[in-house]
This record gives sequence, C-alpha cells and structure tokens, in this order.
Amino acid sequence: MNIEQARFNMIEQQIRPWEVLDQDVLNLLAIVKRENFVPAAYRNIAFADLEVPLPSGERMLAPKVEARILQELAVHKAETMLEIGTGSGYMAALLAHRGRSVTTIEISPELADFAKQNLSANGVTNAEVIVGDGALGWNQGAPYDVICVSGGLPVMPQEFLEQLKIGGRIAAFVGAAPVMKAQIITRVDEKQFRVSDVFETLVAPLRNAVHPSLFRF
Repeated sequence: MNIEQARFNMIEQQIRPWEVLDQDVLNLLAIVKRENFVPAAYRNIAFADLEVPLPSGERMLAPKVEARILQELAVHKAETMLEIGTGSGYMAALLAHRGRSVTTIEISPELADFAKQNLSANGVTNAEVIVGDGALGWNQGAPYDVICVSGGLPVMPQEFLEQLKIGGRIAAFVGAAPVMKAQIITRVDEKQFRVSDVFETLVAPLRNAVHPSLFRF
C-alpha cells in the first residue's frame, strides 16, 4: 500500500468534501500520522471511511468526523483542552498540536496504555492520558478552554458545561440512535451557552453516559 497516496486520497475524497477546508487542519492531517495510531492488524484500513476497531471493543471515529470536529473547535495555541474517550490517542495528538495541553480521560486501562504508547512514539509531549470515568467530565484542571467528547452523550450533563471557561467550546455527539447531532456548545457567559448543530451522525455512547430520566412528573 502506498501510504502517502492513501493519506492524500483520504484528505481529498473524504475530508475536504465534508466541508473541512481549513488549510491548517488539512496540513495537520498530513503531519500526525493516522496509521501510527491504528492497531497493527488494521493498518491497511487506517485511511478508510469507517470506524477502525480498537482494543476493549471500542472504535476510532471516522477520519472525516475527527477532522470536522477539529476544524469546528478552532483551537488556539494558548488553550487547555480536555478530551473524554482517548481511544488510540489520535484525536488527542491532533488537539495537542493545536493547543497548549490536553488532558485525556480513558475508562479502559488497556486502551489508555495503547494511547500512551502511541503518543510517546509520535513525540507528543503535551497530552496526558489518565485512566478514569469521564462521563461527567473531569474536574481536575477545570475550567478548560476546549472539551472534546469522543463518544456519544444521550444528554449533555450540566457538569460538562460548568467545567468550561467563558468563551470555551465543547464538541459532543448528543442524542441517541438512529440520529445524533454533532454539536459545538460555546459558553457565552456565566449562565448562557450557544449551541450549534454541525452535522448528524451516529457514534457509540460513552460508557456510563448519563441517560435522560424516563420518569415524567
């Protein structure tokens, strides 16, 4: 397989048509080697338009979804970031190249070890992988400029909103099957948040994600 040709095709045929036109983001996809964050058994499909299987029964987000979220978050160099759901470490690596530091929370110790190895092997020094349950965010280090939730949330917990700085952004996949919304939520001030629906998709929910109450009073 010609890796560079496959990467070029991924960017031009999958990602750019998905309205990812920020040249800095497109350049970063060439710098951070996606194939280095994919389990060896699936390296031949590292650039395919699908969710690559990971240890512990998890999956990487499709390349176009990761790229679009990265573009919409518009991370600045001085910003501190929280990621929930480390997976292979690939999204953390992308975020780390854009901002000051990333704290990334992974509930699976096996996946956390995999991500740590990947980040270290690829020279990413400003991303810290923590084993923990991030279903309600991560208070240590809060408030954050950016929160990226890499799994589905049936509802957006209040805790995430409270862990965001004024002017900060959350990227999250909110809702349930058959259709979820990728949203960017911006904290306008202490009380107000602006919600922007970016695209529709379907991703697996975070483990222990909060579900809406079935009771009605």
